[in-house]
Amino acid sequence: MGLLDKIKGELVDIVEWLDDTRDTIVWRFPRYENEIKMGARLVVRESQTAVFVNEGTIADVFEPGTYTLETQNLPVLSTLKGWKHGFHSPFKAEVYFVSTRQFTDMKWGTKNPVMMRDPELGMVRIRAFGAFSAKVSDPQLLLRELVGTDPQFRTDEVHEYLRQNVVSHFASVLSSSGIPVIEVAAHHGDLGDQLAARLTEELSTDLGIAVPKFVIENISLPPEVEEALDKRTSMGIVSSGTVGSMAAFQQFQAGAAMEAAADGGGGAGAVIGMGLGQAVGNAIVPPTQPAAPSAPAPAPAAAPAGPPPLPGGWFLGNGGAQTGPFDDAALAAQAAAGTLTPSTLIWRAGMAGWEPASSVPDVAKHLGATPPPLPQA
Repeated sequence: MGLLDKIKGELVDIVEWLDDTRDTIVWRFPRYENEIKMGARLVVRESQTAVFVNEGTIADVFEPGTYTLETQNLPVLSTLKGWKHGFHSPFKAEVYFVSTRQFTDMKWGTKNPVMMRDPELGMVRIRAFGAFSAKVSDPQLLLRELVGTDPQFRTDEVHEYLRQNVVSHFASVLSSSGIPVIEVAAHHGDLGDQLAARLTEELSTDLGIAVPKFVIENISLPPEVEEALDKRTSMGIVSSGTVGSMAAFQQFQAGAAMEAAADGGGGAGAVIGMGLGQAVGNAIVPPTQPAAPSAPAPAPAAAPAGPPPLPGGWFLGNGGAQTGPFDDAALAAQAAAGTLTPSTLIWRAGMAGWEPASSVPDVAKHLGATPPPLPQA
């Protein structure tokens, strides 16, 4: 510094800070050899605090306002110096201006997925990002713990540390809330308020920094989990009556896979796709008229396979056992022996399924001469 600058420094009697940046938290007022004239004016604007440091010790703190620097306005500094050489001589002190406004350009995000237990999905990996604001709550503590002798302390010097604190608390707050991940979008505001309060409580005590506002912009799941949720939603649209049914979901998955395969086959694939689409439709909504079987339908209960069917032969089902085939004469003999009763299940080729003997006219004619069952004792 030249002689002219030294003289100008001695003549300047206004100590102030006009901040032309958006990221400066603390700024040290430059003076030649840190000398300040007694009687100089100190201007502290709104959203500022001026801290006087004498020989490494915080002496006085000034809130917003205009002050004339005299002994009555510098009680601590006056006590430290003693003013042995008069009350109007220059004094040496460092003046740090601390911005107390909110810094809103603070971003946060999870660099790596955070593992947590979801009440519906189980163990999941999530990513999240958003923004938060930071504000100095205790200028003296901030100078002691973070700033030190830094002449210009900016937000980028503390941003990464704050982001790490945010991520460390984010997973615990989300897990303890008990809110499923798929419903968390409706609770972004409440979760943000909880995180802001927890971070403020911790950082204010340790560093003199508060977090007035915390914003959760998005919480996302891994792509494969989101794809599965999308498929479940699609299944609900296609088959609204069976949402959540595993069978319906499997049918939907199979139909989607077959249609995708058909789409990749050109003209032939289009024809195949039409048939597959119809098959999927029948799988979701079964046809009301099933085709007649070409072989004997299974008996009501499991039973060993009977002899091969004969043309015009009748099959009887009693007690889960299948017998036959019988012609009309054999049916009459079965009725006479009491094996064929009105409730006996009967079937032959051409019938859709097993039916009671009394409902089949060709068989019921053999039941007329059958005596009723004896009364029990």
